[in-house]
Amino acid sequence: MPTPRPKQQQGGVPDGLLLGILALLLVITILTWTATGLSALLSHATWPTGLTFMRTPLALRHLISHPNDLPGAWPDTPPDDLSGYGLFWGLFIGQLMILLTLTFFGLGTWARWRVVRARKREERTAARGGAPGPSTTPLPKQEPDKGSWAFPPLAESGDGHTADAARTAPQPPDKQQPPAHAAPTAPQHHPPAPHTPGTPAAATPGGIPADPHSAASAASAASAAGSLADPHPLHPAHPAAGSRAARGGTGGRSGTPPARASDNAPTPAPHEAAPTPGLSPHTPTLQAAPRDSRLLTATQALQDAPGPALVLTSNPALWHTTKDARARLGPTLLYDPTHLCDTPSRLHWPPMTGCENKETAIARATALLAPTRPTAKIDQAIADTAHTLLRSYLHAAALEGRTIRHVHRWSQGTHVQDAVKTLRTHPKAAPGAAGELEAALTAHPERRDIAQELTTRTLAALSTVNIREACTPNRTDAVTLDSFIHETGTLYVVGASIEDPRTNPGAMPLLTALVASVVERGRRMAERSSSGRLDPPLTLILDDVAATAPIPTLPDLLRTGESQGLPTLALVRSEEQAKSRWPNSPLPF
Repeated sequence: MPTPRPKQQQGGVPDGLLLGILALLLVITILTWTATGLSALLSHATWPTGLTFMRTPLALRHLISHPNDLPGAWPDTPPDDLSGYGLFWGLFIGQLMILLTLTFFGLGTWARWRVVRARKREERTAARGGAPGPSTTPLPKQEPDKGSWAFPPLAESGDGHTADAARTAPQPPDKQQPPAHAAPTAPQHHPPAPHTPGTPAAATPGGIPADPHSAASAASAASAAGSLADPHPLHPAHPAAGSRAARGGTGGRSGTPPARASDNAPTPAPHEAAPTPGLSPHTPTLQAAPRDSRLLTATQALQDAPGPALVLTSNPALWHTTKDARARLGPTLLYDPTHLCDTPSRLHWPPMTGCENKETAIARATALLAPTRPTAKIDQAIADTAHTLLRSYLHAAALEGRTIRHVHRWSQGTHVQDAVKTLRTHPKAAPGAAGELEAALTAHPERRDIAQELTTRTLAALSTVNIREACTPNRTDAVTLDSFIHETGTLYVVGASIEDPRTNPGAMPLLTALVASVVERGRRMAERSSSGRLDPPLTLILDDVAATAPIPTLPDLLRTGESQGLPTLALVRSEEQAKSRWPNSPLPF
């Protein structure tokens, strides 16, 4: 028997490709003709004679081999009527770029329109379908396994769906009710279900009060579903949380009157779950936990924050999971100088902000030097000299309105006399500021050199373009940063985690300075208020604070922040890490 021949695949050039090539050739032909005419029009203020569109394909073929010979491409046109080849090719490329831009814009608009149209169609379909109302058709009963049985999820609603779900939930054989006409043959060997006083029991479809054990089964199912939904509960469970399933049975249209309290057997008081210690942001707290646990704790604390919040973290996932919810309360700001988060909207904050005041310059220099400042007592004089240099540079730059580039240049020892001159001649300069800077620069040359190395290392990250751009002043960002507390906003400060900042601090000094500045601003606002505290409070969530922005005032903030309306939740990797960052202050672990 002859074997059938395999079908030969039909090949060839697709029609779409052919149409595309023809369209491309037509567009190039039109661009060549218009570029020749426009270039001549710009050169001689007149359209060239003999320039016909039918001659354009031959002219284009000639220009491909001789791009500089424009008169040879158009032999019927006088050479004096044509322009130079440079202007011609410039107009040709310009028209091509405009055409490509319009094409991409049109394609993007069309694709976006299709997406919006599909989304609206889905919304209309969902709205037309709607949520199903209370159905009179009984739900199919699920047969439990012989070895084990499980609860279905219970959803409480106002139309009695919870009771239906509770009634259709499979029950173990030893808890199924006997028929109404039959007496139980054996006593039940189960303890009575806990029942909260004042909570009606679930009713059966016939109007007979259900067995307490079925209500207990529904309550335990609700608690099991809740525990599966949140494997890390951050708040104590309410003792009567499981009674909602029973209440849903009497809230529907076909619900029966609740059973009397006397019908239920006396039960012991329900056991209340112990609260998880130290997870509320309303109490000054310092916790040591791994990265994943810190993320869960910080997320829950931010969700519970009643007012504005300052969030410091080295994990961009915290910003990504909470920014949309916090945006409903107020503006959300992101200070991310190292670009760890995927967003183009970032806050700009220059460290010289407010340093016209000498006290602010002193506090700002302290915060900037906190990650790199040596802790040994023998290096105290060097640290003080570096602090004098940096605070003088910040003060001088703020008085003259200079940028962070000048501070960076002065910290490296270049053109330092400009800062001295500003402090000596400016009318708003602090008294004695010029003398302090000159004394630090001239006395003890060896100490000055080491201190200058310390300031250079502190601001070394300004050599990076992204970090320097984040420190460039922006008027809009300045106004938003000053008002985000009043507008119940959220400020996210995101940076890399650095365990040894004394050798390579990165952007840590800038993060520390910004966090310390916002905390100090909150303190001053609390002092000016009539009650002496912020209301609503400014919640401070400092995740990985020891390796991201070790602010010097953290120990005092943990002790007194709650009384000033600054509830603080500080999270670190370990107790040893925190003690190495703040060795001279007791920490409330």
